[in-house]
Amino acid sequence: MSSPVILAIDQGTTSSRAVVYDPTTFAVLGSAQQEIEQHYPRDGWVEHEPEEIWYSVARTVREALAKSGREAKSIAAIGITNQRETTVVWERVTGRTVGRAIVWQDRRTTDFCREHVAKQPWLTSKTGLVLDPYFSGTKLRWMLENVPELKTAAESGQLAAGTVDSFLIWRLTSGTTHATDASNASRTLLFNIHEMKWDDELLKFFGVPRAMLPEVKPSAADFGVTKGLDFLPDGIPIRGVAGDQQAALFGQGCFGPATAKCTYGTGAFFLLHTGDTAVSSKHKLLTTVAATTDAKPKYALEGAVFVAGAAVQWLRDGLHLFKSSADVEQLARQSNPAEGVLFVPGLVGLGAPHWVPEARGVIFGLTRATTADDLGRAALEGVAFQVADLIDAAEKDMGSGGDRSAGVVLKVDGGMSANDWFLQFQADVLGRPVARAAQGESTALGAAFLAAVGAGLTDEAKLTALMSAVATRFEAKMSATDREVKLTAWRKAVRAVIGFYSGG
Repeated sequence: MSSPVILAIDQGTTSSRAVVYDPTTFAVLGSAQQEIEQHYPRDGWVEHEPEEIWYSVARTVREALAKSGREAKSIAAIGITNQRETTVVWERVTGRTVGRAIVWQDRRTTDFCREHVAKQPWLTSKTGLVLDPYFSGTKLRWMLENVPELKTAAESGQLAAGTVDSFLIWRLTSGTTHATDASNASRTLLFNIHEMKWDDELLKFFGVPRAMLPEVKPSAADFGVTKGLDFLPDGIPIRGVAGDQQAALFGQGCFGPATAKCTYGTGAFFLLHTGDTAVSSKHKLLTTVAATTDAKPKYALEGAVFVAGAAVQWLRDGLHLFKSSADVEQLARQSNPAEGVLFVPGLVGLGAPHWVPEARGVIFGLTRATTADDLGRAALEGVAFQVADLIDAAEKDMGSGGDRSAGVVLKVDGGMSANDWFLQFQADVLGRPVARAAQGESTALGAAFLAAVGAGLTDEAKLTALMSAVATRFEAKMSATDREVKLTAWRKAVRAVIGFYSGG
């Protein structure tokens, strides 16, 4: 019989991945990835077909196992990580989905959020979040109000709802388990992060019946076993679940206070672990639940920018400036530093620390001399500047008492972390070291870690020792004067964008 393995399912915004890991070394034995289609039915609307998500997961699991050379029956545990906030509704009896999933990037609930802005302090006190279209509660409310007969069916218990992890757990267990973990629940605007449960007052405000919602568990827990699948045998335990950013935090070995990471995917997501303390942000960051290995909650401060890798994809697919996203690094290296092009990539609004969903992308400083090289550089710099704003806000939040994040080396992962030019610029505008993970995809690795902990195969102490692998480190080289000049110009550009789109 072949030795046991861990299977991680990483269902993201633009693709689904499956990775097979050795449970001792966490070396990758096999992996597969498949892109999924984005649907844009109206300006600001973003949707996915849930069935396409499901088929992509099934296909990548098969391919990853085949590449690993291991049999499916050797899987000791499954870990799941997912695009957060994206909301799915399905029928309990048939398992059929009701319409498309509304993706986290979707902005259709902007008017509702603006109309109820006075509720912001109350919502933040319970959830750690802001009232923004980003979060699942606004999306689920929209579905119940705008899809005929959905509300009646939901109230009678005929429908189930959840984030993508819940949908996958339901399908993997043939409907025997309707569950989520605390990290995903904390992104819904329906979950009280201090009491660690669905909140009746929040459910009433958003008009969401409790009967629709999944059971909430720690991130390392029993989420049922596989049943009735044609690509996995019955009885494989699902033991780890976390939203993608919390999974990446765990996968980077950030298990306790004053550890921080940034993942560069479709968006960019900075998380600073704050341990047992739910730090309330005064600078428009989010307080979120970190991945948990037991019933005791852990927290993080989070800043999210909605467009990171998506800016590079737009240059590739929208403007056709290059064929492969990796080509943008060469464009940036070739760019003329004298061309002062600034790109504020608010293609689907501005996230933290600004929260302006009406904003759109703006390019400043175009001249007749501007080239594709300069646009490529500006796109990468725009992402790095946004992350600098997030870290500046976190430092201010942690500045009075507690641990300051200023001394923390920023651990990074995700697709854009393969770009050396970008990471050097990120270190330069931060004025601190940036360390690229030994494994570039910490999200799937975090799901595997959680599954292994949930299955009793390892613990945080062993994982900490394992994470001692040397990462690639980028030291800041830019002078403080040059850094301040660049950040001042960037912040002036952001203020102009906010003023144009919101009058703020």
